Amino acid sequence: MKKFVNSNNLLSEAKSLIPALSQTFSKAPYSYVEGVYPTYLESGKGSHVFDVDNNEFIDYVLALGPITLGYNYPKVNKAITSQLKKGISFSIPHSLEVEVSKKLNSIIPNADMVRFAKTGSDACTAAVRCARAFTKREKIAYCGTGGVWHDWFTIITSRNEGIPKFLKKMIKKFNFNDIESLKIIAEEWKDDLAAIYIEPIMLEYPEKSFLKNVKKIAKNIGAVLIFDEVVTGFRYSLGGAQEFLNIKADITALGKGMANGMPLAAITGKQEIMEKFNDIFYSTTYGGETLSLAACSAVIDEFQEKPVINHITKLSSYFYHKFNELTNELDMNVKMEGTDVRSVINYRDTKGNISLLHKSCFYQEMINQGILFGPGAVLLSYSHSKNDIDVTLDSCRNALLKIKKYEQKHDLNKLLKGNKIKPVMTF
Repeated sequence: MKKFVNSNNLLSEAKSLIPALSQTFSKAPYSYVEGVYPTYLESGKGSHVFDVDNNEFIDYVLALGPITLGYNYPKVNKAITSQLKKGISFSIPHSLEVEVSKKLNSIIPNADMVRFAKTGSDACTAAVRCARAFTKREKIAYCGTGGVWHDWFTIITSRNEGIPKFLKKMIKKFNFNDIESLKIIAEEWKDDLAAIYIEPIMLEYPEKSFLKNVKKIAKNIGAVLIFDEVVTGFRYSLGGAQEFLNIKADITALGKGMANGMPLAAITGKQEIMEKFNDIFYSTTYGGETLSLAACSAVIDEFQEKPVINHITKLSSYFYHKFNELTNELDMNVKMEGTDVRSVINYRDTKGNISLLHKSCFYQEMINQGILFGPGAVLLSYSHSKNDIDVTLDSCRNALLKIKKYEQKHDLNKLLKGNKIKPVMTF
């Protein structure tokens, strides 16, 4: 077992200082296997991270997705340090705002105009506000995996305390690859629907005509089609899921991987809709902060100059298929589910329900071997190598064999030394 003395000491201090123990629920100890996981990291290099006790891990969480190129990536670091010498935030706009907007305009479909934000949630909320202003309507049809932590969405989750309850009347969920579920909402709200908001790729690809039909419904009733590409942007294609799937949205929200870990997001879209940002109150002091913009500029250059997408896709596919081959060989009901680029590891019982006990035991045994998996998707960066994957697969075999041994004795609870993983929320 790895030792986490410094992590545990810091956690003890945090309990009286930091509500929820983290700035992000999904990074907090209870989202992992509390008691046997590191709780504080210190540094990263490439595909590896190091905790405050100097334990080293191959990382498949990647800061919940923003690290697309790798930790401490030289070209991005150079861009940041070079701009740091010139200044961070200024009294009037900086030229980088134009430079990066032009670059996004050249790679993102329908990105006629660009506004910057600091988080994906902010970008998504700004897109919704713009859609409401443009259509003069208020209601939203939503399809996604969550991850939008503002009132208009969070009201439909189990973490909706402090949010006015009337907002729940303004949003309805429809199901991915189920056009009939959207048709029902569109029929009921056809004169009131401001936007159809959807993640274009979730843990499955859209069926052939699904997104085309979504777009057709939006056009027919005069709703704005918003693509949430906070996760899919800079992973499936340089132009995001829009380019990958050859379909364009009216507005697109981007975030996470666009600046390799620096806090930057963006809203892009058709000029006639984006011009509404002249009227709505979307204004933030740090929207034009230059270190993040410099990082984004370097990230785009690197994606255009290097086979980043191809590397991530090829290695992700190798990992996905080899892992599932391994679990088939061992005759265990655990799989990488989803797409190869964005998958999750799930244990399922005989009824098909996810077993958090099994998953927690697996993650515990993996962290003991220096492999960091998290509560969400398994993600790779340009810095991950085939050797990283092969080492991880060997560790997976060791962990799965150990779990199988305990399963056969019907005492899996004895294997778990930490606390079971807790879901952040339900909706």
